[in-house]
Amino acid sequence: MVNGEKIGFVGGGNMAEAFINGLINAGAKKENIRFFEPNPDRRQHIVDAYGVEPAVDNDALAAWAGTLVLAIKPQIVKKVLKPLRNSIRREQLIISILAGVATSTLEELLGDEVRVVRAMPNTPALVDAAASAICPGAYVADGDLDKAASLFRSVGTVRVVTEDQMDAVTGLSGSGPAYVFTVIEALAAAGVQQGLRLDVAHELATQTVFGAAKLLKETGEHPALLREKVCSPGGTTIAAIRVLEERGLRASLMEAVAAATRRSEELGRE
Repeated sequence: MVNGEKIGFVGGGNMAEAFINGLINAGAKKENIRFFEPNPDRRQHIVDAYGVEPAVDNDALAAWAGTLVLAIKPQIVKKVLKPLRNSIRREQLIISILAGVATSTLEELLGDEVRVVRAMPNTPALVDAAASAICPGAYVADGDLDKAASLFRSVGTVRVVTEDQMDAVTGLSGSGPAYVFTVIEALAAAGVQQGLRLDVAHELATQTVFGAAKLLKETGEHPALLREKVCSPGGTTIAAIRVLEERGLRASLMEAVAAATRRSEELGRE
């Protein structure tokens, strides 16, 4: 995606902005990136922040781009894509980050044998720390998955999965940052309850979650093993873990992922 490929973004929201920023940071030329965003304030923000050119409409964007990234809300997919059907070319690669929308739906909306890669990134793409997964549609060509993967590597990590796993990806990593934010908020609130100032509690909670994730990622050890290393016999941590188990933290997170997965499936049927 940084070798001269012309890439266009249908939509100019946070995720599109994250990818534009990531591509530029990875060495892509600004003249090879365009987008269309109907909201004038949002459109001007991206122009001012990144120096990329907006397209006059989605048809013009599709005519210009070699790769087209669909970065809109899934609820408006039919409204936006049906008018684009006659503008899509067989040699184009379509990358979709629409939650719950199957590749078969996009192929039906955009025309026969359109080359589609479905993806699910998450909002840490805004700081180049996304966890993304991608899967191929029925008509992808050789190199299409590699091309899509390079886009997502510009803002984090990426794994290839099968399409029947994409709703689970949405429930786990797509929605996952919100679960972690909730944990950080609760930890900070607990610190305040125990007498810490809010700014101190917030910083300690945030750094603790960041540090724990970094330790897990860099050591490659199983999280249960790392947890055991913190739990001294009869100590403070094991007392806390007992409460978390009694109150069902593990079960609650598993239920949350399941609920988000079901909602992703529902969006695909709407």
